[in-house]
Amino acid sequence: MATEPRAVSTHRPAPPAPLPTVVERNRRASRWLHAGFALATVLLLATGGWLLLGHEGQPSLLAQATGTSDVVLHKVVGWVLAAWGALAVVVWRRMVGHFVRESVRWDRSDLGWFARWPKAALTGHFGRHEGDYDPGQRVANLLLAGGLLVLVVSGVALALLHGGPAFVWFHRAHVWATYVVTVMAVGHVAVASGVLPGYRGAWRAMHLGGRTPTAVARRLWPAWLERVLEDPDEDGTSGRSQVRKDTRATRHEGD
Repeated sequence: MATEPRAVSTHRPAPPAPLPTVVERNRRASRWLHAGFALATVLLLATGGWLLLGHEGQPSLLAQATGTSDVVLHKVVGWVLAAWGALAVVVWRRMVGHFVRESVRWDRSDLGWFARWPKAALTGHFGRHEGDYDPGQRVANLLLAGGLLVLVVSGVALALLHGGPAFVWFHRAHVWATYVVTVMAVGHVAVASGVLPGYRGAWRAMHLGGRTPTAVARRLWPAWLERVLEDPDEDGTSGRSQVRKDTRATRHEGD
């Protein structure tokens, strides 16, 4: 007995949406906050280092350019840094709170990340981590932010005190914090600049619009990228993060 042929469906499931080639890691507010701290820190280290090396009374290039002494310039920049930090806590408290929470975060997988880091810094094959910052960044954040806090507090104390045991202790704290901040600042610049091949392209997360290729974000911050791709408006390192498509060819830097 003959049967009628069944109609064959030509419907095919829609292909998955292509991944964006660029993600916005840090928005404008975050970049301005970072720029303010970076500029003040560089000026503080430059003037403080000049004084620490015993050149008080010998005007540095910065002192000559501003028409003031290095001591006065150092104090002014210190007060500006203190004011910038207070402004950040008041105006960008949500962003600062997120920074602190993510910096003190600890997951079991972080130990594996640290074990693989020496080789991964050269190859880019980092271990998996779940934070918005990688475990190394978290340690650097705490040391750098903590060092700057000690610098500001001890600097204010030195500006207000005039001798005595407390002055001596605050001076020691100020000097040791200077060493810590200097080492961490140099390390931060070295890593962000891509001197280590594994971090190539990382600098774009904070500069030129804060947009970084998706391939770089996947290599450095895989869990953060997954959260942003799932919800483009999810809170991120800068309060809110966005993804966008780019019709230009994607440049997979070091990945």
